[in-house]
Amino acid sequence: MNGSGGALSDYLLAVLLGVVEGLTEFLPVSSTAHLRISQSLLGLDLGNAYWKTFSIVIQLGAILCLPIYFRGRIGAFVRDFPRGSRGDRTPLTHPLTLTLIAFVTTAIPAFLLTRIIGKNLERLSVMALALILGGAAMWIVDTIYERSGRRAFAGARLVDDLERMNVGHALWIGACQVLSAVFPGTSRSMATITAGEIGGMSRAAALEFSFFVSMPTMAAATVYDLLKSLRSRAGGSDIGAMPNDLHAWIVLAIGFVVSFVVAYAVVAWFMTWVRTRGLGIFAAYRIVVGAAVLWFAR
Repeated sequence: MNGSGGALSDYLLAVLLGVVEGLTEFLPVSSTAHLRISQSLLGLDLGNAYWKTFSIVIQLGAILCLPIYFRGRIGAFVRDFPRGSRGDRTPLTHPLTLTLIAFVTTAIPAFLLTRIIGKNLERLSVMALALILGGAAMWIVDTIYERSGRRAFAGARLVDDLERMNVGHALWIGACQVLSAVFPGTSRSMATITAGEIGGMSRAAALEFSFFVSMPTMAAATVYDLLKSLRSRAGGSDIGAMPNDLHAWIVLAIGFVVSFVVAYAVVAWFMTWVRTRGLGIFAAYRIVVGAAVLWFAR
């Protein structure tokens, strides 16, 4: 299946990659970059169709933790649509609509730029630069945000809840999210959280909206890639190929479950962390990892 040396090693690889995906999917450090780096360090062929499909499936496992974790919040939004819990929302400004607006703002340019995205996916040097530049941008914005008492970008009103957002916030965050699609290594969560802070949102509100926008955005991208994999029966494609034996299916299942469990724990931890601490540690981590990858990729 992958030339890694038998069933046991494949199962261990599935666990390791599932942990990497679960740990990094929702942290502002780029899961795509970490998966590619991990596959390279583990000696896997980055162009192998099966492992491309494996990456898609474990990402789906991480995504599915979000609707379960936020089921109470989602249920409340559905029940109070379109007026909101305070009765001051409209069908256009309700959080569910704003999530859809941000998703569409990202999806259309990302789809049109598919060729650029595909060209950059396997290039570690591009990912390394995106890690470094994204880390620097996140550190600068978060430092200004923190030192100003969280009001540097807010003007007269800090948006501290999704029900205080407007269409401009959704458009801005959706547009910034495109960067993570075009330049793997940027990190979708880094782009959306930083954009939210610049747009006058509290860090916690920006994070929560980042999670909400990630549900349709990541689900659409993952299902699209998975369908393309399903269509490629003979030898795979540029996207991937589905398993052709029981062992390969078991490896997929292990990665999926591990990614789901780890991602759920990370989401719960990160929600608490962001409310009390800054993002500086993640910015520093991105810069260090990006510099190391850039040096090794020379």
